[in-house]
Amino acid sequence: MRLPSKETLTLLRMRYPAGTRVELIRMDDPQAPPVGTKGTVLGVDDVGSILVAWDNGSGLNVAFGEDVCRKVKG
Repeated sequence: MRLPSKETLTLLRMRYPAGTRVELIRMDDPQAPPVGTKGTVLGVDDVGSILVAWDNGSGLNVAFGEDVCRKVKG
């Protein structure tokens, strides 16, 4: 697992502040929410994972460099 630089962490935190709505594009985990699931960002941790409260109740993080989500409106 490669760790993001401090600059990358700052950029991630600026792009995904708490309250941002996201949609899952890809997550390589057997317990992942279905692609297209939407959720609300809780924050970004020190290894660059985006902490998300998914609308389906899942709490799996979007792992930096592995998983993909995108910002959505509302």
